Amino acid sequence: MLLNRIIHLRTWTVLPKTISVIFSRQGAHSLSSFRQAAQMPEKKLQGLVFPFSELESHLSSRVSKTNFQLFQPSFEDIERAEALFSPSKKHKIDYFTSAVRMDHAPVITQPEVCFIGRSNVGKSSLIKALFSLVPEVEVRVSKTPGHTKKMNFFTVGKAFTLVDMPGYGHKAPKDFVEMVEAYLETRTNLKRTFLLIDGSVGLQEADRIAIGMCEEFGLPYVIVVTKIDKASRGELLRHIVEVEDTIKMHTLGCFPQPFLVSSTQFKGIYLLRCFIAHVTGNLHLKSDSQIKWATFQVPSRAFLFFQDSVPWALSGISLSGCAIKDDFR
Repeated sequence: MLLNRIIHLRTWTVLPKTISVIFSRQGAHSLSSFRQAAQMPEKKLQGLVFPFSELESHLSSRVSKTNFQLFQPSFEDIERAEALFSPSKKHKIDYFTSAVRMDHAPVITQPEVCFIGRSNVGKSSLIKALFSLVPEVEVRVSKTPGHTKKMNFFTVGKAFTLVDMPGYGHKAPKDFVEMVEAYLETRTNLKRTFLLIDGSVGLQEADRIAIGMCEEFGLPYVIVVTKIDKASRGELLRHIVEVEDTIKMHTLGCFPQPFLVSSTQFKGIYLLRCFIAHVTGNLHLKSDSQIKWATFQVPSRAFLFFQDSVPWALSGISLSGCAIKDDFR
């Protein structure tokens, strides 16, 4: 399997002392609620909800920006999605259980999404941001790569389950390959895999292997570019263009649009919440005219295509070397 190669891609560095933080109610982000954020100036709100809007003017006019803006729900849609991430007596959001092997995994029939990525890519921090309306949910965030060594399951009422997978690459747990491959290959209620890429360093070899793994299993998946606040604008542009180029030229099961997020600045979090609510079947978007993609069934798996007759994976030209304006090269 392709994934067997991941555990050999080690980066030998001096590791800091492990620091594990459990976020309590006092640790809730000030921008947890979209309603609260909606009070800020329009331009600032636009950049918070759609981070690409702050970058698009720096891309060459020769580059189509369509793929970066396929999923463009209205603010009304985003507010409706937020309700799914808000707890109530009948809609509890909490950590459910952990498993080190598939035979330990809970039997759940409701829709499921999973988050995978390299060690220290920011998975736990992103999950904490998504669940920030429920700050008492125990999401452990470690400064030491490889801290997550189990599959951690979080239930969002009866709507869906979110699974935090162990990080691949550096300090991957001993049974990582067996655990993750078995999950991805057999989990019938898995609706979408979210593959996280570190925006501060860009695509790494381990990430390319993970993309190959998703393609091999025929999984519908999405790439999320994390830590967009940790890179300079020029670096971030180069990294997201490389990601988009890879999606267009080398994938069939990946949603064409990479999602850009910053867990600390809360950029892209509302949009990602809305996308999760939609792909799990919990939110029908009212702003249909702004959604430029459609679901197309390919051997029992949902893959995404443009609404015209040309498959997105076969259209367009490579962006490499010509996507960024000269002042950011």
